[in-house]
Amino acid sequence: MHRTGKWMASMFLSAAIIAPLGAMAMPRPQDDRDHHEQEEREHRRIYDPINKEYHDWNDSEDHIYRQWLQEKHREYVDYDRLNEREQREYWKWRHREEKRDQHEEHEHQ
Repeated sequence: MHRTGKWMASMFLSAAIIAPLGAMAMPRPQDDRDHHEQEEREHRRIYDPINKEYHDWNDSEDHIYRQWLQEKHREYVDYDRLNEREQREYWKWRHREEKRDQHEEHEHQ
């Protein structure tokens, strides 16, 4: 019986030492993919067919896009999921808002 106890203690000790090493050695492809997708979202460029130019889709653009959705009384949907007509509608609205903001800034100067 004494041998069995030593053998069991040895197995538990080995498992306790090896388990953390195994966890650290495991690859993390999910984390890398999530990081890449986050970078892609942060550096996303969207084509504006109205002005025939590209826009960086950053936090500021996303905020403006959400304002447009709110004005239209629509639930959030990713820009890429809009159909072509809706995307064009957004850019028309976006440029009208931009001109309005510039005009207001000019009046306040």
